[in-house]
Amino acid sequence: MKQVEKISLAELKAMASKMYDPIVKVVVDIRQKKVVVDAEMHVDEEQWLLENGSQQSDLWGINLQPKEFGTDKFIEYDSMINIRPRQQNPTRSVLSEDIRAEITAIVSEVVHE
Repeated sequence: MKQVEKISLAELKAMASKMYDPIVKVVVDIRQKKVVVDAEMHVDEEQWLLENGSQQSDLWGINLQPKEFGTDKFIEYDSMINIRPRQQNPTRSVLSEDIRAEITAIVSEVVHE
């Protein structure tokens, strides 16, 4: 598990092949624009971010599918850590289009070919 400012598609593909091919689990802090990758579970990445200054309400779990880079299937907005009725998100999926847009913008800055 590591926090990344930039990560290549090749690195993501290598991570996916080691873990849950075809996905890499990721947690994004939308306020601080932090991205943590390469853990077995979203909750581990979430815990690391909480221990390093992030707030729970800013953290969202996603999966990246490296083989789908450049398509709408690249980011999957699904994680158990996303279940937050108090934030009007009662499901595993990120329901807010605004939050999805923030996540997409951050991932677009971090992931490169």
